[in-house]
Amino acid sequence: RKRPIEAMRDDRRKSVTSTKLPKCLTTLDLTSLGVGSCGGTGMYVVSGMVAHEIAGPGVVFSFIIAGLVSLLSGMCYAEFGVRVPKTSGSAYTYSYVTIGEFTAFFIGWNLVLEYLIGTASGASAISSMIDSLSNQTIGHWMVLHIGKLPSIGESGHDNPNSYPDFIALFIVLVMTAVIAAGVRNSVIFNNALNVVNILVWLFIIIAGICFADVENWRKYGGFFPHGWSGVLRGAATCFYAYIGFDIIATTGDECKEPHKSIPRAIIYSLAVCMTCYVTVSAILTLVLPYTLIHEESPLLDMFNHVGFWQAKYIISVGAFASLVVSLLGSLFPMPRVLYTMASDGLVFRFLGNVMKYTETPVIATVISGSIAAILALAVSLRDLIEMMSIGTLLAYTLVCLSVLLLRYQPVVLVDSRTNGCAVLPSVDEEHTSKIALLFCIIRLDSSIGKSVGFDPSDVETMESAAEILDSRDNANLISKDNTEKYKSAGHNYGTINDESKSDLDDQQKILAETWRRIQLALYPPLQHIKYTLDGWMIPIRMCLGIPPKSERPTDETGKRAIRRICFLAFYLICFNVFLVFGAKHLIYKAWWAMLLLSFFIIILLVLILLVCQQPQNPTRLAYMAPCLPFLPICAIWFNTYLMLKLSAITWIRFIVWCFVGLFIYFGYGVWNSDLERNDEKFKETTYE
Repeated sequence: RKRPIEAMRDDRRKSVTSTKLPKCLTTLDLTSLGVGSCGGTGMYVVSGMVAHEIAGPGVVFSFIIAGLVSLLSGMCYAEFGVRVPKTSGSAYTYSYVTIGEFTAFFIGWNLVLEYLIGTASGASAISSMIDSLSNQTIGHWMVLHIGKLPSIGESGHDNPNSYPDFIALFIVLVMTAVIAAGVRNSVIFNNALNVVNILVWLFIIIAGICFADVENWRKYGGFFPHGWSGVLRGAATCFYAYIGFDIIATTGDECKEPHKSIPRAIIYSLAVCMTCYVTVSAILTLVLPYTLIHEESPLLDMFNHVGFWQAKYIISVGAFASLVVSLLGSLFPMPRVLYTMASDGLVFRFLGNVMKYTETPVIATVISGSIAAILALAVSLRDLIEMMSIGTLLAYTLVCLSVLLLRYQPVVLVDSRTNGCAVLPSVDEEHTSKIALLFCIIRLDSSIGKSVGFDPSDVETMESAAEILDSRDNANLISKDNTEKYKSAGHNYGTINDESKSDLDDQQKILAETWRRIQLALYPPLQHIKYTLDGWMIPIRMCLGIPPKSERPTDETGKRAIRRICFLAFYLICFNVFLVFGAKHLIYKAWWAMLLLSFFIIILLVLILLVCQQPQNPTRLAYMAPCLPFLPICAIWFNTYLMLKLSAITWIRFIVWCFVGLFIYFGYGVWNSDLERNDEKFKETTYE
């Protein structure tokens, strides 16, 4: 059973509390949240650990590979941020509207695990940095007077420097109080720390270049001392450093313009984080041989090793700011996912209560923060990082799968009064043109929407436009004046109307005019290239059985696409099992391994072609993931590959956590879900 998209927009949270989350976040705020969440532990901890133990100088490529895989998933997240903009919950919500309730709970539960471990590991990293500044005095005192922690890592050997981390416990509790104080205060605090972090990053790059030695990339086993296998295994761990961008998708209820801000902020934050990670890891391995890099405080130790001990104070300020903001980025979305799940009845509903004074889900914040504090106290940093990536990778995989499934489904219109759905597989072209025209008019000029008596923010997708078009007088909406106004706006390629110009300052006017001239200059050659390529592609598409773009999906083709896509996803998992566990045979080019690899690739191409033979939904959104179906398929392929590269003990912990979640879902969630409570109402209206 699924949640209709429009029902998620319109009726979400009404039954939980009368207090709503405030809409106060801009694109810059969301980008800052994403950068802050990503930019701490990855730059100051993970880079050193992966370089020292797994990849050597190849950590540079580990970060690039992990970043590109994250970017593929980020594009799919961005599309869903446009499809379902006014909701919190991230991948949980996206799975709820496309795959079903059980999968949505499964993803939401693992997102909670991701944020719990991210919070605990961030606090442990801050504590480790403070201990490093004291020359390990704190750690030695803790081990001597309190004792050591047993290891739960893959090796099973106790770490002599691992101790109950009361400093990390205190840090998590303080940050929990900051989050509970209100979203606006949290964002201001986040932005200020990000400014400090960027300045220190610039210092690391400039100062590090002065001590760089290219010989460190040539000696000690070369640039790839552990081969490409080490680079890929390092990428699976480096992926942990990019998990922050999904915080952006949890803020839909608190964003001013979610359909614009969410996709932009996701792409911007990933680009900034990849730049920071690649440059810092390059400097780190250029200044020191990878065998001498300190695992837990690599940058501090790097400057101490070259005699520039004064830099440690600047690095300490930046590391503290970066790790605190990373901790904030992990703790911030966790109560919002719980709030969303509680609002839908899948976890205990009291977690969805919002305090009127702070406008935050305080109960969910305090409970989740307390659990994270206990984890930070009792589990070592190394074990936390190992546990981190698997839940994130699974969430990203299912978001990509959801985008792929939804693109091949017929147009679904929803009656918001009944939470109902109606599939329209064969809408005539004239009606479709009116829907598209209405959508474009409202997005170009919101005053038209206000003039006919509805909120322009409701027209975020063509489904919304279709619903409005069917419920109102068409002549009033698509009037001659409005049509002419739209044509004029389209002819000028986005020229800003007179009313908007009066509100812009001189700099914005110059930028708008410059962009208009660039569009006018580029439009003819780009159109010529497009028409030429289309002419070449038409016979190829006909030979391969790929339908024309004008063909619309039906209920039958939608079900066929679901079967083929799900089988393709299962096949990719099998393919990755072969690539991971047969890697040694592939490296030595065993004849049977190469033959099997050829068969796998041929069958994969056939399955992709079978998916391409289904018509796609022609609905246009403000942002759509490009190169479908290839981009989501690549993301699913890479994500599952990285999951299989994680250690066996990580999988065991993940399975235990999943069993706890299944107990909660089948014991409480399945019986208290909104869809269960309104079963009779949803039987006729929820689409399959």
